[in-house]
Amino acid sequence: MKRIGILTSGGDAPGMNACIRAAVRTALANDLTVAGIRRGYAGLIEGDAVPLDRAAIRNTIHLGGTILETSRSQDFYTKEGRLKAATAIERMGLDGVVLIGGDGTFHGASLLAADADTAPLVGVPGSIDNDVYGTDYCIGFDTAANCAVEAVDRIRDTARSHERLFFIEVMGRTAGFLALESGIAGGAEELVIPEEEVSVARMSEHIREGFTIGKKSAIVVVAEGKTPGVSFQIAREVREHLDLDSRVVILGHLQRGGPPTLRDRVLGSLLGVAAVEALLEGRSGCMVGEAGGALACTPLEETWREKKPLNENLRRIFAILSG
Repeated sequence: MKRIGILTSGGDAPGMNACIRAAVRTALANDLTVAGIRRGYAGLIEGDAVPLDRAAIRNTIHLGGTILETSRSQDFYTKEGRLKAATAIERMGLDGVVLIGGDGTFHGASLLAADADTAPLVGVPGSIDNDVYGTDYCIGFDTAANCAVEAVDRIRDTARSHERLFFIEVMGRTAGFLALESGIAGGAEELVIPEEEVSVARMSEHIREGFTIGKKSAIVVVAEGKTPGVSFQIAREVREHLDLDSRVVILGHLQRGGPPTLRDRVLGSLLGVAAVEALLEGRSGCMVGEAGGALACTPLEETWREKKPLNENLRRIFAILSG
């Protein structure tokens, strides 16, 4: 192995640059040259690459987003597009590729490997939704969760001052990891996540009981689900049960940007090193992650086929702590 490529695909996540930096430094320490593939799979199809050396990744560990930029490529959804990508990998002389992204990135990588005899592919989980199977935490989740908790803390001050109910919508289209952990850390009274059916009547009664016993505010953390802005609908339905003033705050892409936390910088660094070492060991078609405090390699196909479950103990304690 002499030359590897690195790309970031799908949604950006704080800590991706720490991962890129770690992968480049590990490659250079093993006498490999590195090509940074710009704009994810779109750039891969076009062969849009830049050299990555120590100068290119200097002073990047603290930056949010991704220095390689990212995209969601429509062409890569087609077999023709993936065959172009395989040809580009060969043309660039890559002996392996590190793919940093989420389940969509790994689904694409699985299809690429099935369509063409290409260079080894190793994934690294980067997703603020934290919904990738095979790792306890994805790069970017901790930063996004801390952003959400800070928002809950700030909004709680206003909610208490006005004796008001707030619905705070966080990301999480198909999974409630972000809502669950930020809800616990922010002391939320209620939680709306894709994994559970919403009972507006039960939620309304719980909120009413809280104000009856002297609470001055209530916070409902809502995972955006498949319909961003769903918090407005829920707020309207709750208003039919409660004579209570409420407001909706949608955090949206505010959660994606900003400097990564210590945890995301360390996790990105750990997995960046592990990905390159996996290539050097001859591994392919897998994702490196952290499970139970140890490094783990999961077949790429499992990362998007298997549903990552929420931590049942956290779900249990939320019910206790929100009472």
